[in-house]
Amino acid sequence: MKILLLGGTSEARRLASVLVSQDVDVVTSLAGRVRDPRLPAGEVRVGGFGGADGLAAWLAAERIDAVVDATHPFAAGITANAHAACAGAGVPLLVLRRPGWATVQGDTWHRVSSLPAVAEKLEDFGLRVFLTIGRLGLAHFAGLDRHWFLVRSVDPPDPPLPPRIEVLLDRGPFTVDGELALLRRHRIDVLVSKDSGGEMTAAKLTAARTLRLPVILVDRPPLPPGVQVAGTVAEAVSWIDGITDGWGYKSRSRDRDL
Repeated sequence: MKILLLGGTSEARRLASVLVSQDVDVVTSLAGRVRDPRLPAGEVRVGGFGGADGLAAWLAAERIDAVVDATHPFAAGITANAHAACAGAGVPLLVLRRPGWATVQGDTWHRVSSLPAVAEKLEDFGLRVFLTIGRLGLAHFAGLDRHWFLVRSVDPPDPPLPPRIEVLLDRGPFTVDGELALLRRHRIDVLVSKDSGGEMTAAKLTAARTLRLPVILVDRPPLPPGVQVAGTVAEAVSWIDGITDGWGYKSRSRDRDL
């Protein structure tokens, strides 16, 4: 069995590690947008496929038996291409997505559908903004000259950028104490984030709650209709086990501690 794993997330790395340990032939594909990515176990390829048609051709040429899309929840273009390519090639597809964040008592969240909607709302929440949306999409804020932005990303962002900006190059996981110190040091009025979910970057939400700061959260783009979704690595392994069971192969253990 040969699996294509569309990666770039911590869940993708964990899944690759489990599959390699079970002697599954897995190829992890990385988009190549991060200069120094954390590499998973097993074979790795970097770069695009040339859209849905290019991916479908690659699946056929490499004799791929199943695809797991474990990309970032906001990588909508990659997910759409994977869905179209797998449908055309007759290859099973699973989307592995960690659950989004949920409010708890004390949170003041304002959900919006897009980054342009964030830019429209900022005037209502203050002028000092902690912008944690990665290095892409900052052009939507380039025309806001009254606001000051603290931007955190793994790699330096590309212009156009807001005129008043400080860039912090860092990657998670982050701690609540560290996020509290950061928010206080920069006198942040409002936190902006995408609803990426997961624990690696959730500490900023706890820190914002502690300081009673508002959070503007961008909702995830919708998934293609009818796609199968797993919320955990364990569920993804069970899905792959189900495919091998259907072929008459001996199932790998579903009781493995993931």
